[in-house]
Amino acid sequence: MPVNDDVFAALANPARREVLRLLLEGPMAAGDLAVRFDMRRPSLSEHLRVLREAGLVTEQRAGRNRVYSLEAAPLEEVTTWLHPFEQFWRTKLSNLRDLLDEEDL
Repeated sequence: MPVNDDVFAALANPARREVLRLLLEGPMAAGDLAVRFDMRRPSLSEHLRVLREAGLVTEQRAGRNRVYSLEAAPLEEVTTWLHPFEQFWRTKLSNLRDLLDEEDL
């Protein structure tokens, strides 16, 4: 199953990756997220919108607050997509280690 391009686009930005890292701790209100960044609230709101549209976060209203939660399913799709590349590099590094060990003999 191919990964949605919106997920890769969302993950391409360091601020959005940091939002996801913060949400690992649990749901957070937009205001609580905002104090962690050196950017204006509208900019953070745009990052949250991109994450929401990519399916990486959900938004719930709690009174006047918007509370965001991590949605891990799209990240699992990314991990599954990346797995063959990880195997490729593990094989290459293992071959390099074997070559270096032979030179030590």
